[in-house]
Amino acid sequence: MDEAKTAVRRGGPEDWSVLKSIRLEALFDTPEAFGSTFGESSSWSDARWRKAAQDWHFFLAELEGRTLGMVTAGFNDQHPGTGWMYGMYVTPDARGTGVATKLMNAACEWALAQGLSQLHLQVTTIVSRARAFYEKSGFVSTGESITMERDPSISLITMVRDLG
Repeated sequence: MDEAKTAVRRGGPEDWSVLKSIRLEALFDTPEAFGSTFGESSSWSDARWRKAAQDWHFFLAELEGRTLGMVTAGFNDQHPGTGWMYGMYVTPDARGTGVATKLMNAACEWALAQGLSQLHLQVTTIVSRARAFYEKSGFVSTGESITMERDPSISLITMVRDLG
């Protein structure tokens, strides 16, 4: 896989079916990493996916017409004034190729464009490769840990990265 040819772009309303496809792949591949489930999300109507594609700040990684991953950036009502990275996913055969870094950088650029100096995320303790990637990328634990709403047996660690 040629990392240099992988492009990351901002998704929009016209990308609703691509968003649906990669999000469902993520939920099926690594269910323990996400707050929503494959069952819940696969039952969404096309209208709901169109609305998500319109409302979410999401980025897609693509190579030669194939979607390799996604990430969503946004705000968190429980932490006013902070930027967050949600739903990072890279398809299995593209892991370790730099795609995750490109997606994370897109989320960081989004946060900077919003005038933010930090980007937060929550990562499950179960998916150790994700946490290791975030630590290698400059995210540090805030010390906050919560349990996942849909599955209290899963813990989430809050991490933050300074963007300055």
